Amino acid sequence: MNNYKSLLVNVEQHIATVTLNRPEIRNAFNDEMIAELTDVFNKLGTDDNVRVIVLAAAGKAFCAGANLNWMRAMADYSYEENLADADKLAQMLKTIYECPKPTIAAIQGDVYAGGMGLVAVCDVAIAVKIANFCLSEVRLGLAPATISPYVIKALGARASQRYFLSAEVFDAKKARQLGFIHERVSEESLDDAVAAFCDKVVKNSPDAVKTCKRLLHEVAGAPITDELIADTVKGIADIRSSEQGKEGVQAFLQKRKPDWLTAD
Repeated sequence: MNNYKSLLVNVEQHIATVTLNRPEIRNAFNDEMIAELTDVFNKLGTDDNVRVIVLAAAGKAFCAGANLNWMRAMADYSYEENLADADKLAQMLKTIYECPKPTIAAIQGDVYAGGMGLVAVCDVAIAVKIANFCLSEVRLGLAPATISPYVIKALGARASQRYFLSAEVFDAKKARQLGFIHERVSEESLDDAVAAFCDKVVKNSPDAVKTCKRLLHEVAGAPITDELIADTVKGIADIRSSEQGKEGVQAFLQKRKPDWLTAD
């Protein structure tokens, strides 16, 4: 799984780390990186040995959006080619967002344009205090269309109205206040903060975590209807009667570790 040109991938103790590895161009997107991210998250999402995925980056920037050479090429695309190109980015974002494993963005530097989409599709985001964030598309005569469903969910509609339209840069403190990131830490503390979160996740039931991710996507923002209530009733019945559901309750009652912690 390490045969990627723009990514580094490591799996250790149920934690997969996917590192954007194009620091010389601030980890900006191109066709290759988009294809590789789609591929690796599809593979890790179905790997039973993986319980959490960290999306990290090398260099000073987390992700600066689109690569300049890629943007130059897009300027000459036909409308149909632009549709196909945008769809690849959209499918990559959807793949990460729908990945059944918990995902955490470890943000060591600035996040611009399409990079905001990468952060938004992750379940948890932890950033260093010096990181800056920007939806810069309108400065270039563009719009953050493909990333918008995820960024608006993560940033909130009201804040998105401001930052989509102004292309203002905001810092990690503001990103934390708005809920776009979950933690704001020193550069020296980033690895420890990410490791602490991962340690919590790997101790939980893999099946229950997968169910929680699906539940969050289905319930967030949905109207509370009889159909939704029926679905949640079925959901708790299903997980209670599942193998890991039964094992988890029995382990708790018997004051022992569940088998997903003792099987390694």
